[in-house]
Amino acid sequence: MDVVIGIDTGTTATKGLAAGPDGEVRALVSVHYPLSVPASGRAELDPARLRDAACKALTDVAAECRERGDRVVAVSLSAFLHAVVPLDAAGRPLGPVVTWADSRAAGQCERILDTGRAHDLQARTGTPVHPMSPLTKLAWWRDEDPVTLRDTPRWGGVKELILGALADEGFLVDLSIASGTGLYDIHRRRWDPEALEIAGVRPEQLAEVVPTTTRLRLNPALGLPAETPLIIGAADGPLANLGVGATPAGVAAVSLGTSGALRTVVDRPTVDAAGRLFCYALTEDRWVIGGAVNNAGSVVRWAGETFAAGFERPGAEGEDADERDAALLTEAQNAPPGSDGLLCLPYLLGERAPWWRPGLRGAYLGLRREHGRAHLVRAAVEGVCQQLALVRDSFDAEGCPVTEVRATGGAAASELWVSVLAAALDLPVSVADTPEGTALGACLLARHALGELPDLERAAALVPTGKPTRPDPAAAELYARLRPLVEKSALAMRDTVTELDRLAPPPLPTTEKAIPVTRGRVDDAPEGAKA
Repeated sequence: MDVVIGIDTGTTATKGLAAGPDGEVRALVSVHYPLSVPASGRAELDPARLRDAACKALTDVAAECRERGDRVVAVSLSAFLHAVVPLDAAGRPLGPVVTWADSRAAGQCERILDTGRAHDLQARTGTPVHPMSPLTKLAWWRDEDPVTLRDTPRWGGVKELILGALADEGFLVDLSIASGTGLYDIHRRRWDPEALEIAGVRPEQLAEVVPTTTRLRLNPALGLPAETPLIIGAADGPLANLGVGATPAGVAAVSLGTSGALRTVVDRPTVDAAGRLFCYALTEDRWVIGGAVNNAGSVVRWAGETFAAGFERPGAEGEDADERDAALLTEAQNAPPGSDGLLCLPYLLGERAPWWRPGLRGAYLGLRREHGRAHLVRAAVEGVCQQLALVRDSFDAEGCPVTEVRATGGAAASELWVSVLAAALDLPVSVADTPEGTALGACLLARHALGELPDLERAAALVPTGKPTRPDPAAAELYARLRPLVEKSALAMRDTVTELDRLAPPPLPTTEKAIPVTRGRVDDAPEGAKA
């Protein structure tokens, strides 16, 4: 069978997936690596490990294809958004990859917001002004290390970094990744002069922007035939929509992993007047609007570590964290919708959509003596789903109503998660059968680039889903009444949590060593200095 390989570089793992002409998964591999948190607010990755992981994922999945007798006809790339990495003139990394989860640029973000420039910047670039964005990350360098900012020949993200290992085609980035930097005018299709001035970078320090269907030459050292095309691909979020078949009008994709997102496809760059939605490219004539939330499955994992620490269920000796979380979710089904008046703001890692304001923190409101662990866990799930429902409300306000939702991610395997999500959105939710929607989306985009899938809406028929879960009417009505309280409470608490942050000591780092910034290659760092 002729197959396409999709390589998806994520925050903690790179996935390699081979798919046949009709989207069937033929092979899947995963290469993991640690996220370094050397200090409060920092979240970095070793660029050498990311490159190695992409190469290994590609060679391993290609080997599986050869064993099955399949022929690889193309390779396509996906990468996570909002990363920044310094590069030398040859594209070799000079320091760590600063990820979307890194919040060191919170001060720069606040200053941009205070100047009143954020609204117009988002209207042009499609990216909210937030510490996640490369715009604010580079502004941090401008303030904290202007010499490095000025003298670094190239500034890129994950896609530019991976291309340096898989292809030799100059300094390029796809339109999808560029549209998520906060530096690129998605209407005029150029690097935005005002954004570059704020970031303190020159256009020549940034990559040339090309369509997501651009064909490149694959590095022959990777073991595939030299004529195998490398499709530059897109960003993970837009590709996830394609990979679960959420491309027709009115169909949205929900990702429920460690974090979450709700996205829908539109046919042109669309920026909402309220500034609640991002807008990123899938192709030149297909764009994805939506909102990402920092907290999803991570909230249940925290609940398990916090509320069930040392708790032994009968017959559960030796169970792992996933089994424990599943048991907690089963227990939480015993609590009623609304958790008996308990409201959770699940902002353990801060929050992004729909407000895009740094500094939000989590809380339980309405806590009473009769509330138990089941209420606490269910309220956390409800809080995440309500946050996604606020994003859906923004779709309605922009005249982009959603009638169907396709879900993917680890949390989507939970009956509680799916039933609460369906009620919060008041929409039927189907769970996609594909194990890795983003990598499959990269494969389908390659088929589009090769001319084999001219209509991207056909992806909906290629990706099977399970039977839809329909919303419980009583729960949907209750969640709709509670939702304004979520927004009111979150915004009212900002001053309180700001003061708490001033009084609390900073959290300890979760790794011992930072990834160094060097004037040479990262590979030249002293032994043991890499994370």
